[in-house]
Amino acid sequence: MKKIVFLVCLSLFFWGGGVFASSKVITAAADPWPPFIIDDNDSQGLAMEIIRAAYKTQGYEVVMNIVPWARAEIGVRNGTYDLLPPTWYTEERSKVFDFSDAYAYNQVKFIKRKGDLFVYTDISDLTGKVIGVVRGYGYDDAFSTATNFKKYESADFITNIKMLVANRLDLTIEDEIVARSVIQQEDPALLDQIEFVDRPLSKKPLYLAVGLQNPRCKELISAFNKGLKVIKADGTYSKIVAKYGITF
Repeated sequence: MKKIVFLVCLSLFFWGGGVFASSKVITAAADPWPPFIIDDNDSQGLAMEIIRAAYKTQGYEVVMNIVPWARAEIGVRNGTYDLLPPTWYTEERSKVFDFSDAYAYNQVKFIKRKGDLFVYTDISDLTGKVIGVVRGYGYDDAFSTATNFKKYESADFITNIKMLVANRLDLTIEDEIVARSVIQQEDPALLDQIEFVDRPLSKKPLYLAVGLQNPRCKELISAFNKGLKVIKADGTYSKIVAKYGITF
């Protein structure tokens, strides 16, 4: 009888340890967005290196899932995944997500065909244009709600670039660091056929987001923010960013 009780207690001990261990595993989801999210290398990109390092200081492990952006956003919103790693804040998103402290910054710029004389100063300059956007991405609120131009949605950025070069779009839009990285990876010859408009649409902080429906929402945001302060203080953050040749 004592042996049976011992085995039951032992099994409960290991089961409980497993539950505790699994509670420290966090799932993240996003589409490839180099250099921030990279599908085909071990680190999985700048954003994931920062996020993993920050959470590691708090005892968490992060498992990344590469999926289409729309699926990632829905999955984090409903709690299928815990984290949306590289996220821009919008009023619409704030209704369903909580956001961490900013951990990087983007300059979102319009992209035009080489030789196009288009100059951007404000939203009114876009009147009558057809502009390629990526389905599910959160751009500047004024841009997203404007009605004086047409937004053409594609599943990914490189499709928009190819359509731009083929004269099927007037402009497309993306963070300049990401855009150059994606084009260099997918089709470097396209870089000679496009130009970035000088004035950015916006300079956007990059956040980590967690769905408000997730019961661990506050815990996960707080843990990341604490960890981010640690890795900035001990130099880990600077080393990660320098490795990618980026300054913020």
